[in-house]
Amino acid sequence: MSNIRINSAQIVQTILEDKVFFSELKKQLPEKDLPFANMLILSTLRHWLGLNQILDSFLQKKIPNKHRFARYLLLLAMAELLLMQTAPHAVINETVDNIRRTADKFLGGLANAVLRKIATQKADLLQKLLSSNRIPASFSDLLNGYTKDEIAQINTCLLNQPALDLTVKSTPEQWAQKLSAELLPNGSLRLNKPAKITALSGYTEGAWWVQDVAASLPVAVMGNVRAQKVIDLCAAPGGKTAQLSAGGADVTALDISAERLDTLKQNMARLGFENVHTVTADALDYLQSVNEQFDAVLLDAPCSATGTFRRHPEVLHLKTVDDALEQAALQAKLLAGCKNILRVGGILVYSVCSICRREGEDQIEHFLSEHTDFRLVPIEPSDISPYGTWQYPLITPEGYVRTLPFYQNGMDSFFICKLQRII
Repeated sequence: MSNIRINSAQIVQTILEDKVFFSELKKQLPEKDLPFANMLILSTLRHWLGLNQILDSFLQKKIPNKHRFARYLLLLAMAELLLMQTAPHAVINETVDNIRRTADKFLGGLANAVLRKIATQKADLLQKLLSSNRIPASFSDLLNGYTKDEIAQINTCLLNQPALDLTVKSTPEQWAQKLSAELLPNGSLRLNKPAKITALSGYTEGAWWVQDVAASLPVAVMGNVRAQKVIDLCAAPGGKTAQLSAGGADVTALDISAERLDTLKQNMARLGFENVHTVTADALDYLQSVNEQFDAVLLDAPCSATGTFRRHPEVLHLKTVDDALEQAALQAKLLAGCKNILRVGGILVYSVCSICRREGEDQIEHFLSEHTDFRLVPIEPSDISPYGTWQYPLITPEGYVRTLPFYQNGMDSFFICKLQRII
C-alpha cells in the first residue's frame, strides 16, 4: 500500500505535528527514493505557508481534521505540480488514488478537481507562490533587530537551493580549478551544481570536507593556531576540528555524544588528521571539573540552530523565541565556565549557528558586562577574506562577525566573536 508520496506526506506530518527534524526521519525512506523525497519534502516545507493559502482558495469548506492526512497529500501534490518537473497526470492520478485509500472517495473526487485546476493555472499560481511570505509568525519573532529589507531578503533567499561548500586542507586556488568550483573570499570552495560527494576528485584522499562557508569562519578568526593547545567544545561532527588540525594545532575535540564522536573520528581518519584527542563529556561538567589549561578555546555553542533554515526548512516551523532563550541560558553558563580552562592571554572564540540576536550580539554584550576578566578582540577583515572581498560586509561595527542567509548568494546565519582572557 505504501508508496513514496504517502511516505513523504507521513514524514511532513510527523515533522510538523510531532516536532521532529527531517534528518531523524530519513531512515524511513528507501535509498532509491531519497533524492525525490528530499526534493519534495523540503520544497513543501519551504513554501508551506503559500501552499496552504493557495489550497484554501480552492476549497469551499475545510477538510475534516480526521482526514487531515488527505490535506498533507494534497499540499505535497501541489508542491510537486508547481515546483518540480513530474508529469501532471502522474501526480494527480496517484495522489487521488492515495487519498481514496487513506481517507474516503468523496475527498478523492475533491482532490481530483482541485489538482486539475491547479495544473491548468500553474504559471499564475507559481508566480503567486514564489512571491508569498515563507516565514511563519512564530519564527518572525526571532528576527527582532533586523531591518525590513533584511527580513525581505531572508524570505527571498528561501527560493534558492543551497549550494555545496567545501573546506580544503590547502591550496584552495588549485582545488577550485580541479573541481570547477567558485573560490570564496575565505578560501572555501562552492559547487553550484548538484554533485555526488564521494565521486568528487579529492574525496578519497581526504583533500577536503563538506562545510558551509559560514561554519568555517569561527576557526578562521582564531588566527594562527600552529603548535597551540586548542579545545573544540561541542566538536562533532568535526568540521571545525579538521580546520584546527589542518592549521597545526594540538586539538582536543569534546562532545557529549559518543556516537557523534565516532563519526568525528571516522571523518578525521579519512582526512588523515592524527593530532586529535577526543573526550566524551558534557561540556559544562568538563569545564567545572578539569584543571587543564588551553591556549585557545573554540565554543561553537549549542544553539537554536535557526541559522540553518535554508538547508533545513523545518526549522522555520519548529523553532521559536522560547527555544532561543532556553539555549541562551546554557550558552551563558558555558561562556562563564571557559575561564576555568583558558590560560591568561588565551583566546576564546564563541560562535552560534543562530539568526537570533539573543544568542549572539545580546549574549556577548551581557557576558562582557559581567566578566571584566575578558576583553573583546575585534575581528579583522584579513582574518576572513584572504582571497577577495565579500558581497556584504560580514564584520559588524562592534568587531563581531554576523552572517545572514542571503549573504554571498547563500550561507548559514552565524554569530562569531573573539575574546581574550586578560586576568
